[in-house]
Amino acid sequence: MDTPDRKIAIICSHGGLDEVYPALILANAARQSGIDCFVFFTFWGLDAITESKVDHLHVNMAGNPTSPLPTMIAGLPGMESVAASMMKRKMEELDLPGAREFIQILDDSGAELYACELAMKMFGRTKADLLPQVRDVITAGDFYDLADGAQIIFT
Repeated sequence: MDTPDRKIAIICSHGGLDEVYPALILANAARQSGIDCFVFFTFWGLDAITESKVDHLHVNMAGNPTSPLPTMIAGLPGMESVAASMMKRKMEELDLPGAREFIQILDDSGAELYACELAMKMFGRTKADLLPQVRDVITAGDFYDLADGAQIIFT
């Protein structure tokens, strides 16, 4: 189904493994449906497109209202790693690509990936810190220009 008049703008503002995947999955589904798509990574969402962090995304169990673990246990050292390992194992069973590979798939499909300029400054990152698939570092105003006529999804 080719729908060139449809456009999706996805804002990825969280950096947990369980928080990044909804943006990646939605972007991939849009491209598979022929919908123009771009993803704007801001604040902790930058971790998904930062070379040194993309392979180490975690799952925050503490304070998560749907966590099956009590906050006191979920906050113990190492629980984020355990939860991330369990989630990665389940994703492998479902044949989902890792975050780095997913980013490459999106880029290959024509999805456009952008980093938020203000968040980059806040976290002291440069374009050189980002994955090569990131097209540019843009402002919130640039985001609105790109999103003109698009459905905006905030994850």
